[in-house]
Amino acid sequence: MLNDVFVSLFKRPFTERYPYAVKPAPDRLRGKLLWDESKCDGCKLCVRDCPAKAIEIEVVDRAAKKYLYHYRIDRCIYCAQCVESCKEGALTMSNTLYHLASADKAAFTEIYGAKGTGACSEEAAEK
Repeated sequence: MLNDVFVSLFKRPFTERYPYAVKPAPDRLRGKLLWDESKCDGCKLCVRDCPAKAIEIEVVDRAAKKYLYHYRIDRCIYCAQCVESCKEGALTMSNTLYHLASADKAAFTEIYGAKGTGACSEEAAEK
């Protein structure tokens, strides 16, 4: 054990300066769920297949394909089952939006769509 103590005295620490130096995320990281309103046809397969019940779709106008997409970030388990079951490709998991911690409960509910305030693309969400 003394050998390990002496070796550790002369080594640099292995810790990283996380908030100040952030490494790029892996390409396949499952971060925040993003919804593309133009591709969605309102079939609700994502709602049915979500094991955490984190997704709800409210129909505003079916003829005009207007929907409100409620995404509850605090319920999501990031399994990407909704992305796999979406036949239109309207859902994606972002690999850049993954810092989702907040002290405000309102930050954990995103509403995308006609009346919603949420952004439906990565570029809009980063702004």
